[in-house]
Amino acid sequence: MGCNFLGMPNQAVSIRTGPVRVAEAVSARSLVKSFGATEVLRGVNLSIPAGSIVSLLGPSGCGKTTTLRSIAGLERPDSGQIEIGRRLVSGPGSFVAPERRRVGMVFQDWALFPHLSVERNVAFGLSRHERRSKSALVASTLEMVGLSHLADRMPSELSGGQQQRVALARALAIRPAVILLDEPYSNLDTALRTQIRLEVQRLLTDLGITTLFVTHDQEEAFVMGEHVAVMFDGVVVQQGRPPDIYNTPSTSEVARFIGDANFFVGTADGDKADTRIGAIPLLRPHAGSVEVMVRPEYITVTPGDDATIEKIEFYGHDSIYLIKPDHEPALKARVLSAPEFRPGQRVALSYGGGAAPAYPL
Repeated sequence: MGCNFLGMPNQAVSIRTGPVRVAEAVSARSLVKSFGATEVLRGVNLSIPAGSIVSLLGPSGCGKTTTLRSIAGLERPDSGQIEIGRRLVSGPGSFVAPERRRVGMVFQDWALFPHLSVERNVAFGLSRHERRSKSALVASTLEMVGLSHLADRMPSELSGGQQQRVALARALAIRPAVILLDEPYSNLDTALRTQIRLEVQRLLTDLGITTLFVTHDQEEAFVMGEHVAVMFDGVVVQQGRPPDIYNTPSTSEVARFIGDANFFVGTADGDKADTRIGAIPLLRPHAGSVEVMVRPEYITVTPGDDATIEKIEFYGHDSIYLIKPDHEPALKARVLSAPEFRPGQRVALSYGGGAAPAYPL
């Protein structure tokens, strides 16, 4: 019998929730932060509702980790303000030290102390007052994440998934109002990452802890977050529910970053645009030249003579056609079935979706 990431036989993992502090909303407004001559944050606005999980998604170097560290108090913004609950923790004339913010943080490399046992790693973040009852706190936290049986182990004796849970337990031991996770699954292989992120998402949801989860991986952001905030070049450019981010990206840059997207140049006249694949209804009225975003699943492929199938990617649950229209850039079409066409075949393309976003040219 195989084992799951806790080192136990493959079966549903029992995670018990325990008492935590009252969840508090987090808001960051107009955050600016420079390192030398490099401006990393250029007016970040971010809202994390109490008890929710927000994924902060963006490419490497866009300022995600600096935003997270600013909320934690590990960086001091040059301007702007941060509130946790109704408390100003960073702003003009005010800066609350990290240890007084009741924020738990899980780092990218987990930052476990190799010379301390699991139990002592989890107890490390407790205050002197809390350490008087640390045995009960640590025991209940380890039970919460399903690691009670590994309390005496050293980090080197644990799997990657188990080490990640120890880091999470250490963040939870202080009974925080907010949890911050900085790409915590990057050191795990693909299969383990998929499994553990679902367990962690379920745990944090059950506990009702306000959570900010930083990632550059779109799939992780959508799985983990009730809301997703997309960040480019030091600015949060859009925040909303995952379906809204996917279906109605605010800019063509967001559309290109989130999932696969085809773009058709067309002429808009109110609530529709004429394109090479026919008239496409628009989410908002436009006039003149526009670029219309069409997801691959909304491209209909039928026998015809408009384009050539160049390649087929079969994933089991769906298939992707890589198609080259005559004298135009290649595009993608997704079908929820085995491929009907073969490479080299000529096909016709049409639009099969609802109202689509468009961007003026």
